[in-house]
Amino acid sequence: MNLQHFIARRLINAKEHKSSISAPIIKIAIAAVAIGMLMMIVSVAAGMGLQQKIREKVSAFNGHVSITNFDDNQSEVSVNPININQPFYPKFKNIQGVSHIQAVASKAGIIRTENAFEGIVFKGVGKDFQWKNIDEYIIQGKIPNLSEDLNSEVLISQHLANRLQLKLGDKFNTFFMKDQNNQRPNLRVFTIVGIFNSGLKEFDGTYIVGDIRHVQRINKWKPNQIGAFEVFIDDFSNIEGKSKEIYGEIGSTLDTQSITSKYAFIFEWLKLFDFNIILIIGIMILVATINMAVALLVLILERTRMIGILKALGGNNAFIRKIFLYNAFYLIVRGLFWGNLIGIGLLLIQQYTGVVTLNPENYYVDQAPVVINWWYIAALNIGTMFFCLIILLIPSYIITKISPVQAIRFS
Repeated sequence: MNLQHFIARRLINAKEHKSSISAPIIKIAIAAVAIGMLMMIVSVAAGMGLQQKIREKVSAFNGHVSITNFDDNQSEVSVNPININQPFYPKFKNIQGVSHIQAVASKAGIIRTENAFEGIVFKGVGKDFQWKNIDEYIIQGKIPNLSEDLNSEVLISQHLANRLQLKLGDKFNTFFMKDQNNQRPNLRVFTIVGIFNSGLKEFDGTYIVGDIRHVQRINKWKPNQIGAFEVFIDDFSNIEGKSKEIYGEIGSTLDTQSITSKYAFIFEWLKLFDFNIILIIGIMILVATINMAVALLVLILERTRMIGILKALGGNNAFIRKIFLYNAFYLIVRGLFWGNLIGIGLLLIQQYTGVVTLNPENYYVDQAPVVINWWYIAALNIGTMFFCLIILLIPSYIITKISPVQAIRFS
C-alpha cells in the first residue's frame, strides 16, 4: 500500500470514528450541502414551472404576437376590420419559427339574466382556431362546433358562470351595442356548451368564446373581414425578436404587439422569480461552502499531529492538501447525493399529485407547477461542487503553516 492510500484510509476512518471531535461537524456540513442542493433544485423547478405555466395560459388565449390595425384603438374590442386575405396568412413564408396563425374578432356586450348582469367581451374565433391550446382548461362540456352553419354555442368561464348563476346547457341573452348610440342594441341568445377555468382573472372575468361570424354580422362586416390575427411561435424566449420580424413582413397599415408588452404587468412580475432564484442559489451555495470550510478546518486541526509526521517523513504541502481536499470532495458528494435524492423525489411527488396548492387569484395557478430540467440539475451540482472546492483551497492553506517539529512536540 503506498503512502497516498494509507493517508486516505486514515482520514476516512478518523472521519467515521464516533468519538472524533470532527464527526458532528462533518455531519452538519453534509446536511448543509444536502439542504442547500434540495432548496436550489426545488426553487429552480418551481420558479421555472410557474413561469412556463403562466406563459402557456396567457398565450393560449391570446397567441404570442397579435396583428391588428395601425390605429389608436387600445381596447380589446375590434373596431376597424382587417381583410383576412393577407400574404402572410395562413403561413409566413419568410419567417421561421411561426407555428400557427389564427383569425379572431372581439365585441363588447352585456349578459343579462333574471338575477344578474355582467359586461363581457365576446371573442369570435373561426375554423382555424387552435383549440388544443385551451383544452386543458375546459372543466365541463365541449368546444363549440364551428365547422357547420352559424350556431349559438359558446364557452364561458367558471367565474362568469358562477356570478351569473349559469350552468352547462343554459341559454342567456347578450346585448351588443351598435356604433350609433340612438339605435337599439343587437340581441343574441347563446347556449353554454363548455365551461373553462384558466385562472387568469384578466380573461376569466371578461371573455366568452364563440363563432366569429356573430361579430361579423353584428358589425356588418364581410365574411373576409376580421378583427386581428393571433400568431404562435415555437420559441417563447425569442418572442420580441419574432415580433419585430413579423412587423417587417406585414403591411404598413398593420401593427404587431407581443403578449409580453400587452400583459407587461404579468411578465414583469414573472421576472422577479429569476432574481429570487439567483438569490436562493447564491445563499445556499454560500451556506454549504462555509459549513464545508469549517468542517475541513476542524478536520485539519484535529489531524495536526498526523500532518506533522507526514511532513517529517517527506510529504510536501501540495500532496497533503490534496488528500484533505479529496476527503472534502467525498463529503460534498455525499451531501449532493442526499440533496438530489430528496429534492427530485419531492418534485416527482408534486408533479404527479399536486399536493402543494396555490391561490389562483395571486399566482394564476391552483397548483404549484414544477419543471424537472436535468440540464439545470446537472449544472447546479457541478456549480456547487466547483465553488465549494475553490473556496476550500483557503482553509487547506493552513497545512502549509504547520511545522513538523511543533506539531509532533505539542500534540
